[in-house]
Amino acid sequence: MTGGTESGAGTATGNRRLTAEYLDVVRSLGGDVPGRRAAAAFMEASTAVVHGTVVESSFLPKLFDDVSFRILQHAAATMYSIMAKVTRRYVDDPSFRELFRLDARLEELIALPRGYDAVIPVCRVDVFFDEDAGTVKFCELNTDGTSGMNENREITRSILPSESLREFARRHRVEPCELVDSWVRAFAEDYRQWAVSHEGASAVPAIAICDYLEKATLSEFEVYRQAFREAGFSCVICDIRDLRFEGGRLLDAEGGVVDAVWRRAVTSDVLARWDESRALLEAATSDAVCLIGSFAGSLTHDKQVFRVLHDPRAKAILTDEERAFVEATVPFTAFLAADSVDLAAVKASKDRWVIKPSDLFDATDVFLGCMQDQKTWEALVDRFADGASGVPFLLQEFVTPFKTEVLPPDAGILEADEAQAARVCPQLWNNLSGLYLYNGEFVGVFSRQGPRPIITGNMTAATLWVDRGEGAFEAS
Repeated sequence: MTGGTESGAGTATGNRRLTAEYLDVVRSLGGDVPGRRAAAAFMEASTAVVHGTVVESSFLPKLFDDVSFRILQHAAATMYSIMAKVTRRYVDDPSFRELFRLDARLEELIALPRGYDAVIPVCRVDVFFDEDAGTVKFCELNTDGTSGMNENREITRSILPSESLREFARRHRVEPCELVDSWVRAFAEDYRQWAVSHEGASAVPAIAICDYLEKATLSEFEVYRQAFREAGFSCVICDIRDLRFEGGRLLDAEGGVVDAVWRRAVTSDVLARWDESRALLEAATSDAVCLIGSFAGSLTHDKQVFRVLHDPRAKAILTDEERAFVEATVPFTAFLAADSVDLAAVKASKDRWVIKPSDLFDATDVFLGCMQDQKTWEALVDRFADGASGVPFLLQEFVTPFKTEVLPPDAGILEADEAQAARVCPQLWNNLSGLYLYNGEFVGVFSRQGPRPIITGNMTAATLWVDRGEGAFEAS
């Protein structure tokens, strides 16, 4: 990474020490059984629900010091700048579009005017953060359907009253990530900018949070609907297929006018449900609704963007610092195709590689060579190479995740006897850090942890900044 001491890049963090100290606090409290039981009970009744199941969580928060904050902030801001430049060039320069292989319908949607400054209003850029070396490697970029904010909120709320955190906060300045109200403010600013150039636009927008609801994280949507309402906006949750476009206005399922849409549906789902999504598409194409996020974010959401960033034509639009940043942080990525890579060499070096689809999510059809036997790996290469499965697949350099001590989920702690519940047994697990940006501003981290190299569907920990400075939570 670049940026020197100002960004903190290349500087070892003190996170291991902080984690060890926190675990010592838990042990000194006899395992803080009351705090852990209260946290487990809170989570069972919480809104951190994905597809009908409460997310797995840890009583041990992910602790980041000030050096970590500066490293992650710099990485997030630099990548956002690169994402914005690539998107703008794609819109402005038809020849640049040749670097991507996209559906022709999507090409047209990306070029639609936004009406507000932020190229990508909300995104989460996922990184493997080596906390000892002070370096990052990117895993993927999420724009469409960015989520997890409420998971972090609820898990943080579950541990805030615990004596473990309160004792730790007597020794340090501790600050949680605030990801709900800050998004409401960012969304409102985007709409304000859009309304300036749209005569007759409502000063106080009627907002619709839209997705295909069988795929939606409805509990998170409800948290944001309430936050929008508390901020003075009307807000509904609406299935995209229930929208109507009549008389130049977008209408929700009940016939109410929609001034602004928060599009939570990923673009691959929109393309797959094209005819059912006509109302939203017509409203967006007619510039009759403020669409946040616009389809412009789809360009860098597509995982092939890492391949593009290493192309000389993409590097030409970047600064020297940004080019060095790409070289240091973006793993080699290419289409899994005979005209892009040596397939025989890929088969012979399975531990170096990951196979993943160009534009799916939730780690669907992601295969790590290090987790396959040789015969299975060779079969996977044959199965997905050269578009054999019907969709393009990518080959990406494998990055070894950084391991830290974690407390796995407290399964059964509400029923366990005191001696069993008091046990504190940390394990070394892998980490994936999702860096949230609202209108290009770094606002927090989604901390996912798991025992295997592929970190999905495992456990989320609350993210806390330690001794970062202003705005800290302190125990009374």
